[in-house]
Amino acid sequence: MSTSSPIEHRIAILGATGSIGTATIDVIEHLGRTDTVDSWGLYGISGHQNAARLAEISTRHHPERVVISSQGPEEGTVAFPSGVRVGRGAEMLVDLAEDPQVDILVAAIVGRAGLESTIAAVRAGKRVAIANKETLVVAGGLVREAAAISGAELLPVDSEHSAIFQCLAGGGTPRRLILTASGGPFRSWSTERMRGATIEQALAHPTWRMGRKITIDSATMMNKALEIVEARWLFDCPAERIEVMIHPQSIIHSMVEMIDGSTIAQLSPPDMRLPIQHALTYPRCLPGDTPTLDLTRISQWTLEPVDTERFPAIPLGFEVARVGGTAGAVVNAANEEAVGLFLDGQIRFTDIVTACRIALEHHTHEYNPSPDRLLELDGWARAEVKRWSDRSNNS
Repeated sequence: MSTSSPIEHRIAILGATGSIGTATIDVIEHLGRTDTVDSWGLYGISGHQNAARLAEISTRHHPERVVISSQGPEEGTVAFPSGVRVGRGAEMLVDLAEDPQVDILVAAIVGRAGLESTIAAVRAGKRVAIANKETLVVAGGLVREAAAISGAELLPVDSEHSAIFQCLAGGGTPRRLILTASGGPFRSWSTERMRGATIEQALAHPTWRMGRKITIDSATMMNKALEIVEARWLFDCPAERIEVMIHPQSIIHSMVEMIDGSTIAQLSPPDMRLPIQHALTYPRCLPGDTPTLDLTRISQWTLEPVDTERFPAIPLGFEVARVGGTAGAVVNAANEEAVGLFLDGQIRFTDIVTACRIALEHHTHEYNPSPDRLLELDGWARAEVKRWSDRSNNS
C-alpha cells in the first residue's frame, strides 16, 4: 500500500476538441473513477474554433479556463457554464500554458500552431505530455535547452515515442531506436498508382482513426519522418542510430536494441489512451481502460524495411534529423502547406513530399537560428510551396 501523500493533478489540454484531446478527456474521467490515491481534474481546455464542443466539455467537466484561439462563426451563439473564464486569441494559449495552476499540459494542437504554447509550458517548468511533434521538429534544440533550465518534464504521447520511453525505463544503454510504421493505406501501392490517389483513398487509414492532416501524413509517411526528428530530440539520439520498420499490424509500437544485443519491444492494441495515460501518471502504472492484447487471436506479426523510393519522406526525415538548425522548421511548414493544397484538390498526393524537398533545398540552412528566425522561415516555406504549386499548375 502506498504511503505517499495524495496529489491533485490539474490538467490543461491544448487542442481539446481533436482526437488526442478527446482521448485525454476519456483518460482523465477513467482516472477520476479508479485512482484511489491521487485526484485528477480538468483545469483548462482550448480549441481552435469549435466553440460548441468546448461548451459541451465545459458543461460536463467545469474547467476553470477555456481558450478559443480563433473566433469561429458559431462562437457568439454558444453559452458556457457560469464560472468558466473564456479567453480568445492565440496569446491566451500561452497564458493558459503558463498558468501556475496547471500541473500537466497536454500539448495536442496539430501543427506549428502549438509551438509557442508548448514552449511556454516548458519554460514554466511543467510536465508536458507532448503530442505536438511539430514543436520538436521545428525547435527541438530550443525546447531541450529550455527544459534543462526550467526542469520541465517532456513525456511523449505519440505511441511510438511512448513505446521507446517505456522500453528505456528499465535502464541499459541503447544502440538503436527502432520506430515502427503501419505503412498507411498505400503500403503496397506503386509510385505511379500513388500519383493518382484521391483524397478519400489517402484518408482511409487501415488502423488508426485520426484527424485529416495527420492521416495524410501517415499516407505519405511524413508522420514517420517527423517522428525521426522528434526521437532525435526527445532521446538525444543521433539520426544514425534511428531506424524505421514497417509493421502493418500496429501491435509493436517501437523497439530499442541495447548494446548487449538484446531488443526490447512495447506491444499493445492501437489505442491512444494508453500512451496518454502513461504520460499523465508516470512513474505510476495504474489500471487502464484500454483493451488488452489477446495473443491467442494474432496469427502473425511482420516487420519489413521501408521502400524509400516509394516513400521519399523517410530519407527526408533522416536528413532533417542529421542537420538540425532551420531544416525542421522549413520542412514542417512546407508539409503543412502542401497537405492543405492536396486536401483542396490543388496538387497530387505525390507532390506533397516533392514540395517539402524543394523548400528544403531552396532555403539557406542555419545551424543556430533564433526563435524569430524559425517563425520567419515558417512563413517563407509556406509561401515557397504555394509559389511552386502555382507555377506547376500554370505550366
